[in-house]
Amino acid sequence: MSKVTVVGAGNVGATVANVLAHKDIVKEIVLLDIKGDVARGKALDSWQQAPVDYYSTQLKGTDDYADTAGSDIVVITAGIPRKPGMSRDDLISTNAKIVTSVTKSIMEHSDNPIIIVVSNPLDVMTFAAYKASGLPKTRVFGMAGILDTARYRAFLATELEVSPKDIQAVLMGGHGDTMVPLPRYTTVAGIPVTEMIEEDKLDAIVERTKKGGGELVKLMGTSAWYAPGAAAAQMVEAILKDENRIFPCCSLLEGEYGLNDIFLGVPVKLGAKGIEQLIELQLNEDETKLMNTSAQHVRDVMEVFKGMGI
Repeated sequence: MSKVTVVGAGNVGATVANVLAHKDIVKEIVLLDIKGDVARGKALDSWQQAPVDYYSTQLKGTDDYADTAGSDIVVITAGIPRKPGMSRDDLISTNAKIVTSVTKSIMEHSDNPIIIVVSNPLDVMTFAAYKASGLPKTRVFGMAGILDTARYRAFLATELEVSPKDIQAVLMGGHGDTMVPLPRYTTVAGIPVTEMIEEDKLDAIVERTKKGGGELVKLMGTSAWYAPGAAAAQMVEAILKDENRIFPCCSLLEGEYGLNDIFLGVPVKLGAKGIEQLIELQLNEDETKLMNTSAQHVRDVMEVFKGMGI
């Protein structure tokens, strides 16, 4: 049985651990945070939930990286959350140092883990973890597209008054306002969404999706956690079960989509080895333009990170 570490016991990290525990596919989940007692408390609370919700996954809270030894998968949620009026880019200076430090500490105790990054600004933090880990690109990637497509699908389900179970979608690009939802690849029980909804309503949903994180920050005063936590847990499940599920993930591009040396959201096949295959869609001219615009925005933030000299 496998061992999963979740770094960061805030709302997102604790949700990842709790949702994953409920799936009952992991022997042990280690929840690590610099606030050790918070991690221990949340892990204990989830363990006490096990007899009620009927799972066997053991949870351990800690502030000691030695407890993460031998982790198969590590989910990094550590970092300061967004506050109202704060862009993801504002987070870079603090969170880049945190993610780099966390990754190096993890690698001291686990030989060849798969690392899933959730910390924002997502695309650049994934690059930071990749650089600090020394792992191949197939084993370091970010959670963004699953969350973004979930928001997109939820909005469509509300508008169309259908079950979100029947909606499939692809979304690409950076995690933020320049993300690229692709209505051409969006279906409702196999029916193209463009046949189910007027163009202006679909455009409005696409725009709402792009600002989905900001909408929640305004409502709650902090970033979301239920959907992000569940999305990261779904990625862990696909890897542990070797499901070869196709998800949009933040991945290193080396020539795909005409882009190089950049982490960006693209569809991938997720299985036991991490990214088993990176899928290259045939984008049309408008989609390619949006993808390139998104890539340039991510590059601008990456330049800030590179200038930090970490």
